Formats: sequence, structure tokens, C-alpha cells
Amino acid sequence: MRQEGGLWDESRALYGPLGGQAREQRLDWRFPSGAKIAFSHLEYERDRFSWDGAQIPLIGFDQLEHFTERQFFYLLGRNRSTCGVRPYIRATCNPDPESWLADFVAWWIDAESGYAIAERSGRLRWFLRFDDSIVWADSDEALTAEHGMDRQPLSVTFIAASLQDNRILLARDPGYRAKLRALPKVERERLERGNWKIRPAAGLYFQRAFFEIVAAAPAGGRAVRVWDLAASEAGKGKDPDWTAGVRMRRAEDGSFLVEDVVRLRGSPLKVERALLNTATSDGSEVEIGIPQDPGQAGKAQAQRFVRLLAGYRVRLLRERGDKVTRAAPLSAQAEAGNVRLVKGRWNGAFLAELESFPDGHDDQVDAAAGAFALLVGGGRPRLRRL
Repeated sequence: MRQEGGLWDESRALYGPLGGQAREQRLDWRFPSGAKIAFSHLEYERDRFSWDGAQIPLIGFDQLEHFTERQFFYLLGRNRSTCGVRPYIRATCNPDPESWLADFVAWWIDAESGYAIAERSGRLRWFLRFDDSIVWADSDEALTAEHGMDRQPLSVTFIAASLQDNRILLARDPGYRAKLRALPKVERERLERGNWKIRPAAGLYFQRAFFEIVAAAPAGGRAVRVWDLAASEAGKGKDPDWTAGVRMRRAEDGSFLVEDVVRLRGSPLKVERALLNTATSDGSEVEIGIPQDPGQAGKAQAQRFVRLLAGYRVRLLRERGDKVTRAAPLSAQAEAGNVRLVKGRWNGAFLAELESFPDGHDDQVDAAAGAFALLVGGGRPRLRRL
């Protein structure tokens, strides 16, 4: 809520000119009429209980797809008042086919294309809940006639909108559309075009055609090698993860080159030897990224590798977000033609894994995404709120 340009910042432009008095420490506004608007959160499931006893005539959800169904309907029970304002709820959302909201708004969405059905946008529907099942109808009369007059259906509508409808944003930031189009295909379809059906699938994030293969990397720039670690040996009936190390360079023109990929399966000792031998081959100019898993065991393993690689520049990397989220920035650059591969025997296996992502093995993808993240963000100062 306090992010730059977020809810609290936007509220200043709306409520200040109306005579509202802001109380930033409490994140609420008071108005001369006695009305009050407060900003709060539902970070965890249990947080819904903090609203027991509340009477709130207007509840607004920002990015409803990030809330759970239980949180939403529990707050619906607090949407009541005797102040004279008819209780209502408003919410914004972005498409998320994995959320409960996708089923809730399914009538307004084309089941094949995933896009909103234009003629249904803004049309009211009514629903009743029986135990954990929701029953829909085109009118409240139809529901009460079928299920009894003692039940009172609630009305819902879904209003589709695209970037084109946000005229203020487009006028003030004409380049925002280009930024959306720089996203990987899945995120681009969801955030620019409002697709509720598209999901990560093989070929959507990486395609062979994205990558030009060059004879050699240009001199200069910065090089890193990031590892994705495993400690399992292949055996009959087994297909364990690989240990993969991807060396990537950011050239002086800003493009990225995957220079080399090392991949192996073996015991922890074999993995340690591979890391040390590869570091020796790469030389001291190549910074090394080692993932650090959460927990004490992950810290101990990471520290062991740091000691093993004494004399080299080693960075411990904490992974944030799921694999698809971490790979998305690299995918966007690859689709734009900004990632090239240096010709090598590893090219075939590397491209095959990228094309099948997120299905199958993803060790090389994880290592490449980590190398890209280290090159674009590692070692640079960050501007923080003063």
C-alpha cells in the first residue's frame, strides 16, 4: 500500500481535494462529514478474523486474484451498515487461471480463447451458495423461484478493461505499452490482453529461433557463472536432476551471451571437483554464483562451497519466487533477440531444455536465469526510500 505510486499515493490525489485529512501512520482518511476510509491488509488466512464485528459499507480489494476465496467471502460477511449507505464491494484484478477468481468470473470469459466476451462485460448475474457450491442464474427471481424466497441472491458483474481503456496512464506514460510488450508471452497475454486461460507451457517461454549462435564472444564486458546444484547419480530407472553451471557474459553493447554450460550428475564429491575445476578453467575474472537454500543445511552447504572456491569471487544467491517467475526476465530478453549462444557441443542439450521449460528438467534454465539476474542486478547499489 505504501509503494511508490501505490494505493496510498493515489489516495492523496483523490481525497485531499475533497477535504479529507490524512493520517499516514494509521493509513486512513477522515472527512468533515464524519466518513472514514481506511487501508489495511489480509496477508494471511488468519488475518480475516481481525475483522470480526466490523461494519463496512464499502470494501475494495486491490488485485483480488492474490486473495483467497475464504478471505474474500469472510469479508463479504462484514459488508454491512446501518449508516444509510447501501453496502457494496468493488475489486480490481488481473487474469490468473490458477486462482479461485478464474472460476468465479468464468461466465464472462470465453472458454476457448481466454479473452473477455465483449457483449457480456458489465452484465449482472446473481448467485447463491449452497454449502461450498455456488449456483448462478441470470436473475434473482429465477434463483428465488427455484430455491425459496427465504434466500436472497447477490448480484455480481465483471467489467473487462484493457490498457487502451487507461487513457490517463497512456497519456502520461506512452512508453508503458512497450514495457508490457517486453514481457514474456504468458505475462504479456495476461497483463496486456487480459487472457484468463493461458498457462506456462513448453515453447511459450523459450524457442530455438530466439537464439543466434555465434562463433565467439566479444572481448570486454562482465562474465559470471552461476550453478544449479544437485547431488544425485544416475542409475537404472532413475532420472535425477543435473548439476548445471552456466557462464554468461554481458557485452559492452548490453546484449547477453551464454558462453559455456557445464552439466553433470554425480556424488557430492564429484560435484565439488567439477566446481573447482571449472573455476580454474574460467579464471579469476569470472564471478561465481552459488545458490543458498533456506535453512541451516542450505547455509552450511553454501559456506562449504565458498571455502572450496577460496581465491575466487563467489556470491551466495538466495532464490526468490518460483522457477517460472525467475526465468521470465531472461525469456523476455531472449525473445527480443538480446541473448546469443557461443557455438559449443552443449548447445543442443541447452536449447532442448529451454524449449521444454517449464516441463521436464530445468537445471540449465535455473542456472541461466540466475546468471542473468546476477548480471543485471548483482553488485550495484540500490536506491532505497529516504
